[in-house]
Amino acid sequence: MVKKFVATVLASALIGGSACAATLNVGTEATFAPFEFMDEKTKEVTGFDMEIIEAVAKATGDKVRLHNMGFDGLIPSLQAGIIDVTVAAMTITPERQKRVDFTEPYYQSGLTILIRKADAAKYTDLKAFEGTRLCAQIGTTGAMMANRVKDAKVTEFNSITEAFMELKAGGCAAVINDKPVVDYYLVRRGDDSVMTLPQVFDAENYGMAVKKGNKALLDKLNEGLKEIKANGEYDRIYAKWFGTKQ
Repeated sequence: MVKKFVATVLASALIGGSACAATLNVGTEATFAPFEFMDEKTKEVTGFDMEIIEAVAKATGDKVRLHNMGFDGLIPSLQAGIIDVTVAAMTITPERQKRVDFTEPYYQSGLTILIRKADAAKYTDLKAFEGTRLCAQIGTTGAMMANRVKDAKVTEFNSITEAFMELKAGGCAAVINDKPVVDYYLVRRGDDSVMTLPQVFDAENYGMAVKKGNKALLDKLNEGLKEIKANGEYDRIYAKWFGTKQ
């Protein structure tokens, strides 16, 4: 069982540890299920990211001290030495790479298409949905992608749950949404009547971030990621939260 984290709010500046420190000060923003979120029963922070950093720290012989803060405060806290590393489903972008250094990607996000298994032979790629009815959540990149499909009739719902229900009822050919959210829905619901297409659209990579120039810590984290992928721990954690290997 993964070690539980007690979320803390930074009230004062802490001295960030070096790459050789026994404790890693880890910053996150715990409102993004299933990556990092507050468990309603235990009132502790849990999620895919939390188990990944715990496994990496174990592989490198370190311990984790978690700091829950606003997402916009993560990079400034790294730069100020308040935290050592961020683990917060943070997309690796050229703009962020100017301010911090990222590990190798540990998760690929993007958009995915959810269909009924009964339609697997009919819908094998995006072009197959031309002229069909598609469902998405209003204002999302999934809705934007659906509206780019030629002659598609797009229905946008207030919540993604409504879109999922419409698909199951046969009211649309597919739902387009963020891959992690769809994966989490599938593993939590255990729904065998639907499936995702293998393609990931507009793919984005998540990485752990460290202070610019902290090569020693960056190398250590990359080695930890490499080890947990090699020994199967990464696949075990991934399957727990998303129901399959990445």
